[in-house]
This record gives sequence, C-alpha cells and structure tokens, in this order.
Amino acid sequence: MKRSRALLLAGVAASAVLLAGCSAPADSGSAGDGSGTVRFLGPEDPATFAPVIEAFEAEHPDITIDYTQVPFDQYSSTLQQRLGAKDDTIDVYAVDQPNLSQLAAQGFLEDLSDLSDEAKAATSSAQFEINQYDGKMWALSVWNSTQMLFFNRDALAAAGVEAPTADPAARWTWEQTADAGRAAQAAGTQYGLLLEQVEAYYQLQPLAESLGGGSGITGDDMLTVDVTNDGWQQAMAWYGDTFESGLSPRGVGGFQTAPVFIDGNVAFFVGGPWDVGRFASDASFDWGVAPMPYFEGGEVATPTGSWSWGVNTASKNKDAAREFIEFAALDPAGALATTEATTIIPSNTEAAAKYLPGLEELGGAHAAGVADLITYEIEETAVPRPVSVGYVQFESAMNTAFADIRNGSDPAARLEQATTQILDAWKKLR
Repeated sequence: MKRSRALLLAGVAASAVLLAGCSAPADSGSAGDGSGTVRFLGPEDPATFAPVIEAFEAEHPDITIDYTQVPFDQYSSTLQQRLGAKDDTIDVYAVDQPNLSQLAAQGFLEDLSDLSDEAKAATSSAQFEINQYDGKMWALSVWNSTQMLFFNRDALAAAGVEAPTADPAARWTWEQTADAGRAAQAAGTQYGLLLEQVEAYYQLQPLAESLGGGSGITGDDMLTVDVTNDGWQQAMAWYGDTFESGLSPRGVGGFQTAPVFIDGNVAFFVGGPWDVGRFASDASFDWGVAPMPYFEGGEVATPTGSWSWGVNTASKNKDAAREFIEFAALDPAGALATTEATTIIPSNTEAAAKYLPGLEELGGAHAAGVADLITYEIEETAVPRPVSVGYVQFESAMNTAFADIRNGSDPAARLEQATTQILDAWKKLR
C-alpha cells in the first residue's frame, strides 16, 4: 500500500462515508452470452471501484462494466423501487449484508449456490454464512470489517496507566477499560471512552453478545425478538451509564466521533481499520491499537460484515454478471483490486493476507500488530449480524432505542418498547 495514496483515502469508512454521482446506462449483452455490458449499481464513489473494473476488463475484453452510484442514504429505497419493478438495467448490485435475507425473500437475487464450495474456501465462516438464506447462497462477500480499541498512550501515561497491547491473549475487559478511562479523565483527559458508531447495532451488538444476550433475533424463522433478556439489559445498562457518568460524551453522533479522538480528548476509542490511516495522518499524540474488549466473565465477540455483491434476477446478462462478481470475490487479485482505492478489508482471505501488512505499515509504530489482530478477530471472534427477513425493521428500531438509552432513557423500559415496535413492524412479514 503506497502511503501517499492510503493517507488520502484514510477517511473512507466502511459503508458509511459515501459520495453522490451516477453514470448513464448502456446496452447489455444478450442473456447468458457472457459478453457485452454489465450494469453495476452501488453506493460508493465511482473512483472506489475503478481499479477492480479496470482489472476485470483487462482480463475480459468482451465485457464492459458500467457502474452507477446511488448515494447511500437513497440506496436502499432506490433498490427496492427498481428491483420491484423488475428493472433489467441492473445486472449486479451491492448488497448491504444484513439486508440480504429480505432481498432474497423478495426474489431479487439470483441463486448462486453452485458457487458455495468456492465461496466457503475463499472467505471466513462468518462471511460465508451471511450470504445464506433458506438453504441457498444468494451473493458473494466482497468486503469485511472488524473493530479495535484505539487508545491515547499519552493520556494513559499521564494517568499512570500501563497501556494495553495488540495481543488478543491480553485482551482487556470493558470494566478495565472504563476504570482506565476514568483514571485518564482524573489526569486531565476530557473523556474516557467513546465508540465510533454510538447508536448503531453493528458496533453495539457485541456488548449484548458478550453477556450472553445473543443477537436479539431468535426462532426457527428468525422473527422472534429477544432484546429484553438479562444479557441485553445488563449491556444496555452499562452502556447508558457510560454517558450518564460522563465517561462518554453525549451530543456527538455517528462518524462525527473520530475527531474527538484525533483532538486528544478521549482515552479509548472503538473504531475500524479505516481509522488507522486517518489517525496516522491527523493525530498529533502517541496512540496504539488493542483488541476490542469484552465483559468480565463473558464471551469475546467482535463485529464483522460489510458488503456483498449479487446478481439481479431480472438481468439479461447473468453469465457476464456472474463472471464479474466471481472475479471480485473469489479471485484474490480481483478481491485485492476492490480495496485498492479504499481502506476496507477484502473478504477474500488470501487477498486480506496481502492487504493487511500494508495497513499496518500505514499506521507505523502506532499500529504494530494490527495485521495479526485483524486476522485473529475475523477468524476467531467475529459475530455477524442476524440473518432475518425482518432485519431492516429490527435495526431501525434498535438504533433509535440505542440513541434514547444513550440520552438517559431507562434501558429495560426502552428495550421493552423496542420489542413492541419491532413486533408491530414484523406483522406483515408473518
């Protein structure tokens, strides 16, 4: 990874920092001839996919990839509208992994089960399973993610706290982290702890998982809400208290959180690989990386998941479309090309092994051990978001509940309310 290019792109956040733009559709080849134009729809800036498109077209001179971007905040609704209308001007599209079940159930994804053996060998078990629904495989994983504990070494030193290491065997507990964060506050640091995605299920799911609360969705049909058990209540009570006590700041949301760490105002920050380059470029203090914590006596659980690519059932050029997504997901060279212009981990295991040392090099001494840490988390501790046709409604209700708990709502009562809201939203799915 060239440092100048990587630093330029270090602010790119997985599936979150997205720019607007579009391109005009072109004529596709006839169905099944394996040539012509493949129309590809996604939420990323066109520059992100330029390297993989260029690499693919160099190896497949009879196929042209025409990429159209839809801004992230419009992407889901645009997909639903166009796929529901059986729009055959989409051949391949990016699938936000938790939404796969709903898209498959609606008949919007081509069955790719014949590629299951290759897909299973090419990626982690979590990234393979996320594409399964109703006994079939509907997409191929292209990107992956995990989370880490970034720490302000200078702030900990001022508090007389020995910093954690990147060794998973020496992973800290949340209790240790909170205590060290409070010590840093007493020594002059404004805040002790901050999660990058403060109101997002992706980053908060592991809190409940660590305490035995599960994902929040259970049942044979994965349409049973289970967010009021002891694990969920304990996790959310702890999380709410981090804000009530002043350990974490209120009033800073979403991906606006990283600047708080960059400015040296927080001792511990839970973020993703995309933060390595950004902190290397912008932070003026000594920082380091450690494994994401777990609760004392609980299980280790870390987030995972990002984007898969699938083939539209209405496509008239499915053979060429499949060639393209197989190149991006199953061919290590193609998979590596999908991340050439961004700082997101390729799902392909072989490609990730080539990519991660460059990420560690980008972070320099601050990021020592990050390549091995990320590899370990993906293989050993990753817990994917639940596969359910009701996930979209579930996530929306839970994210609102997280925001309320963060701002002072009683966790137990708010989780009960969220359960009612989710069940009401799921009535039409039963």
